[in-house]
Amino acid sequence: MNQHSTTGQSALSLITVDHVSKSFPMSEGKGTFTVLQDIHLTVRSGEVVALLGRSGSGKSTLLRIMAGLILPTEGLVLSRGKPLQGSNTEVAMVFQSFALLPWLTVQENVELGLEAQGIPREDRRKQALKAIDLVGLDGFENAYPKELSGGMKQRVGFARAFVLEPKVLFMDEPFSALDVLTSENLRGEIDDLWNAGTFPSQSIVIVTHNIEEAVFLADRVVILGNNPGVIRGEVIVNLPRPHDRSSDRFKLLVDYIYNVMTNPTAQVTGEVTDTVQKITLTKIPPTTALDSPKNPYTQALPHVRVGGISGLLELIVDQPEGKDDLPRLAEKIQLEVDDLLPLLDAAVLLGLAEVQQGDVNLTAIGRDFATTTILRSKDIFRQQVLERVPLLISIVRTLQEKRNRSMRSDFFLDILDEHYPHEEAARQFSTAVDWGRYAELFEYNASEERLYLPEPMVNE
Repeated sequence: MNQHSTTGQSALSLITVDHVSKSFPMSEGKGTFTVLQDIHLTVRSGEVVALLGRSGSGKSTLLRIMAGLILPTEGLVLSRGKPLQGSNTEVAMVFQSFALLPWLTVQENVELGLEAQGIPREDRRKQALKAIDLVGLDGFENAYPKELSGGMKQRVGFARAFVLEPKVLFMDEPFSALDVLTSENLRGEIDDLWNAGTFPSQSIVIVTHNIEEAVFLADRVVILGNNPGVIRGEVIVNLPRPHDRSSDRFKLLVDYIYNVMTNPTAQVTGEVTDTVQKITLTKIPPTTALDSPKNPYTQALPHVRVGGISGLLELIVDQPEGKDDLPRLAEKIQLEVDDLLPLLDAAVLLGLAEVQQGDVNLTAIGRDFATTTILRSKDIFRQQVLERVPLLISIVRTLQEKRNRSMRSDFFLDILDEHYPHEEAARQFSTAVDWGRYAELFEYNASEERLYLPEPMVNE
């Protein structure tokens, strides 16, 4: 059981990630796609570490490399000072999905890992019952997964990991598949076990996209950037346990992390000792057709629909001065970072909003977009796309160059495939089609898999 040593450089290093990079081959031999680049990270005894980053930053890939489930392309992983060979037997993992075997009872599911280790039946029964009791499922030992709620199924997942008494417990977004109340309850119970010193592992590493969850549970929040995934820095959560969400310090840390998450060029400091208002962040200049990258296909579009952008701006425009605090906004509309930040990215890319010092402010054109008629909003969207979104500009110009003003979608997908994994290339194309249709820049026939310029543009 965990007895919580003091977190710091002197604590025992349980896992060390030494200059690890990971690349995956792209389709049809078109090179590789780098997911992680030059990652160095140490997990020490007695600490909770949160890996926080946007979707695509490689958080889950890093977790699986540390677990020995994926080999790094470069670098190595050390487990208590020894190079990791194969799976890491000193870790256990709780996944986002419950991953229970439906034909086994709760107790039999919890015993699976012990059975694989060759533990005698009576010993594994005692250990399983102890773990089941620890997660509050005593009385359900003989129940089958179909009889359990989502929260109870995830408790079985925790018990299955606890029973192995790993040196480090890995949790990969363990609460994201649960409803808000259930996840809050389970998150609190896990924190209580850790704070009481009865947690069955020496350290925890949790992958999350929930900023408040990271600050609530962790001693250190490691922030990853993406494309490729790199460690931008870490934030020390120097709060007494349990972490009080209502404290000014807690709110300051949350605000600071929102600041750096919405500003990819901002330097991430180790300890936040200043007020959020005094933190200096590098302002990102707006993207325009004039200063866009030479290859328009390399600027990724945020994967959001126009309706989501419009809805977000309508919420913000109702606030005083057309601005809102990001943590308050996220809490109000119950959006995680992976859902909120792409909406903000799209609004900033289109010149409809600006994000500064943890606040989102609508621009004059953004306020017009949020308050005008549908027809006027489409005109504004078209105008902003043609000024600020290189991918859409390139698609329109390509169609204009064709005599029949049309082109098969494969043409654009093949170009996107040169820069992204196939699945991401398809998502980029899908987003471009959604934006282009709304702006009435082109039409898309899904059965023909072909893009067309609308008739008014053909006749111009």
